[in-house]
Amino acid sequence: MSTTETTTRDATRPNGIAERLLGERHSLPLSIALHLVPGALIVAAYLFIAEPFVSAIGYPAFLGWAIALCLILVPIQLVLLWLGRIRNGKLSLRGVLHYTDKPLPRGKLVAMVIPLILWMGVLGFALAPIDSFFFENFFTWIPFAGDGSATTYLNGYSHSVLLTTMVICLPLTGIALPLIEELYFRGFLMPRIAHLGGWAPVLSTVLFSLYHFWSPWVFVSRVIFFFPGPWLVWKKKDIRLSIGMHVGVTSIAATAGTIAIALNLVP
Repeated sequence: MSTTETTTRDATRPNGIAERLLGERHSLPLSIALHLVPGALIVAAYLFIAEPFVSAIGYPAFLGWAIALCLILVPIQLVLLWLGRIRNGKLSLRGVLHYTDKPLPRGKLVAMVIPLILWMGVLGFALAPIDSFFFENFFTWIPFAGDGSATTYLNGYSHSVLLTTMVICLPLTGIALPLIEELYFRGFLMPRIAHLGGWAPVLSTVLFSLYHFWSPWVFVSRVIFFFPGPWLVWKKKDIRLSIGMHVGVTSIAATAGTIAIALNLVP
């Protein structure tokens, strides 16, 4: 066999890992691993890389978590593009992500996303006492948890440091990182457990909530306020629903927090 033929055969040989990931159906153990391993890696990235770095430069842990999320989620997005290159011969997400055919008209999409944003935002706030209950009774031992509140990672820093942190984090934790999460968890993983039927969005929500190892006390409330997004994506086959809900809430929260700090509205 000639060198050219060997090279051609090697170039077209299916990549075993890629083929397994791109399969239309993931086994339950594989899906669980693909949901939860990134969360464990994010915590590790925070503890061993991001937290020492932000401590050394005198910035809040909030920035450290943003860095840790970037260190894991950005490579995940690159892996999705790599899978697209294997499938399509170019950097593309076609065939890698599902629920992307935009079946919902724009007007109907907006009409559905707005209530989803309100649901997630209002419920997230209303269920805060439940989060506090779980934190105070089960999770105070976590070394990086602080007091379990949303502002624990920002306490004790000057106004200029806080404002710089929020300006840096707004496009990351407010927009880019939630978008990557939706592409990965709802666009890539959830369709590959669609054989579970109506349990697919339930499992997607539960595993996504568990993936947040850095805030396990929010698990119960996160399942409650997040479930409508994955369920509607599964039902309507349009990933823009959960993207709109998730990115909508995080971008509003990040923007509001940045403005509040800029105007000295936060004590």
